[in-house]
Amino acid sequence: MKVADFDYSLDPACIAQEPCRERDQARLLVLAGAGDHDHRVVSELPTLLRRGDVLVVNDTRVRHARLLGRKESGGEVEVLLLQPLDEATDRWSALVRASRQPRPGARLDLEGGITATVVGFEGERQQPPLILEMTPPEGEGLEEALERCGRVPLPPYIHRERHDPRDALDRRRYQTVFARQLGSSAAPTAGLHLSSALLQRLEEAGIEVATVTLHVGPGTFQPMRSDCIEDHRMHAEWCRLSQRTAETLVQARRRGGRIVAVGTTVVRTLEARWEVGGPCPGEGPVDLFLRPGHRFQAVDGLLTNFHLPRSTLLVLVAALAGRERILDAYHEAAERGYRFYSYGDAMLILP
Repeated sequence: MKVADFDYSLDPACIAQEPCRERDQARLLVLAGAGDHDHRVVSELPTLLRRGDVLVVNDTRVRHARLLGRKESGGEVEVLLLQPLDEATDRWSALVRASRQPRPGARLDLEGGITATVVGFEGERQQPPLILEMTPPEGEGLEEALERCGRVPLPPYIHRERHDPRDALDRRRYQTVFARQLGSSAAPTAGLHLSSALLQRLEEAGIEVATVTLHVGPGTFQPMRSDCIEDHRMHAEWCRLSQRTAETLVQARRRGGRIVAVGTTVVRTLEARWEVGGPCPGEGPVDLFLRPGHRFQAVDGLLTNFHLPRSTLLVLVAALAGRERILDAYHEAAERGYRFYSYGDAMLILP
């Protein structure tokens, strides 16, 4: 299939720049069976699922990996830490935005007393990302310092000024209420809609909540650059399916309950860790690209946001529910004023 088959036009005004006032008050477009679309609110989720269903969430935690600062020359610099390369020396892969790319040996003075020294380029082609050796303030670990003063690495379509008054809002809302395992470069955005009160109501309704972990990498924002989706090479991300969650899923299937994934990261984790006999607990990298033609074994339903055109995330959703059906739903959502992308509204796909 062509990448162009997953394109659509969207008025930029539909791209949400801030989260909904309350997490579970986002609008919800429901696609159930072969019927018409239904328009609800996320807080109605307990009435849309059934007793015995399992809702699976991703408990990854977004690292506050964006830091502002200055070069030794005084010029402004912005650093985005991608992943640790050597924890013993606090060497990190990073993207650095500046008027001129800093050279090896250059020192960057960053927020919160953190400093960085440019070691060199990560690859052999002398192109970003860079390798930075990070030095936290004395008496403080780097992760602790990042949690204290780092900024949220928002996707590029959410526009913020260098010192934006919404930074505090982003620190609070670009993180799920069940985030536990530190390691993501971006939030599993479908989970942003679930409030603590809603999770309690789901459990009271007999809908179990289980967790997996997938650390979202920066590659999640990369577009497909090939003409055909079959030629796209998926980026790898680390995931884990615990024994406890695997047992919960097995029990759900035995009693006739449905497995509903909260977000595409959960879908990729479950489908990657599912074998002929059922879920296979374990951890490791996953580079599974779910596209039309895939036979879903683990997932029955999906709660997800509205995704960018020509993206692997949109392809995944189309693989589950059908390309034309999804694009028709996106068109209707845009016509009805739904908010799109990470801070936007949601869609629920049920069999």
